[in-house]
Amino acid sequence: MAAALPVTFDDIREAAVRLDGVAHRTPVLTSRTLDARVGAEVFIKCENFQRVGAFKIRGAYNAAAQLTPRQLAKGIAAYSSGNHAQATALAARELGTSAVILMPEDAPRSKREATAGYGAEIVTYDRYTEDRTALGEALAEERGLALIPPYDHPHVIAGQGTAALELLDETGPLDALLVPVGGGGLIAGSAIAAKALHPRVRVVGVEPEAGDDTKRSLESGARVTVPVPRTIADGQALPTPGEITFTINQRLVDAVTLVTDEEIIDAMRFAFERLKIVLEPSGATALAALLAGRLDLPPRIGVIASGGNIDAERFSRLMRA
Repeated sequence: MAAALPVTFDDIREAAVRLDGVAHRTPVLTSRTLDARVGAEVFIKCENFQRVGAFKIRGAYNAAAQLTPRQLAKGIAAYSSGNHAQATALAARELGTSAVILMPEDAPRSKREATAGYGAEIVTYDRYTEDRTALGEALAEERGLALIPPYDHPHVIAGQGTAALELLDETGPLDALLVPVGGGGLIAGSAIAAKALHPRVRVVGVEPEAGDDTKRSLESGARVTVPVPRTIADGQALPTPGEITFTINQRLVDAVTLVTDEEIIDAMRFAFERLKIVLEPSGATALAALLAGRLDLPPRIGVIASGGNIDAERFSRLMRA
């Protein structure tokens, strides 16, 4: 008998209750133009309309809300390239505490400014030469803060799973669910929710071609580390999948496919021009895989558009690429 997973469907349903009135129930977008182009019925879960502009508030708040009063009084720490940073800062503000966030020096300016705008203190590091996990853990220990990691935590994973829970509640059964993969928290939570509700749904992760650590790990049967990816999808520029997330994804994820930076840009352009929504590169990878024909398409497909945090200058530059 297989060992129990570290996160259950009940955990996700409890997270949904906890997030009620805190996280937005984001819209599910359909498009006849998109359906005709790919030859399938597509439902896009628009987490770009979520608070902080990405799905991350789901996991950050779910984890922070379960801290003890003493832990909350001391404050919260996190490490993130941007979206989890903003989410943790907002969660701290919602819960009446403070946040210290470790961010890479080259994190997008809009994400740094938004994180500071939610009241967090920002500490920077070099993502290409320094280990953010070790730095974040040391920072939290030194200051006596509760650390909320961006993906490798049961409460974070359960919170992220509420996005797929909402999507499937609205659409009913799907044949496939496409999910962007960074550290693996969103797809882990999504896979738990999707397989609990509709066991035959095919869950497919999407990574940037330059950062295929989860694909390699699933293929090898063990966590694999790659060089820190250099990709426009900064939210997915991670070298190694999480330990907890990999345990779940190894059991529940059916496949991982890859997209190039050029395909990501094409998806961002399609989303802007035809769907009338703005997606950041990491938020567009699942749509990119769909548009690029990276998989055999079943009749009904869910796509999680995980975020839209990109400033006008960078968006304009990428659209001219």
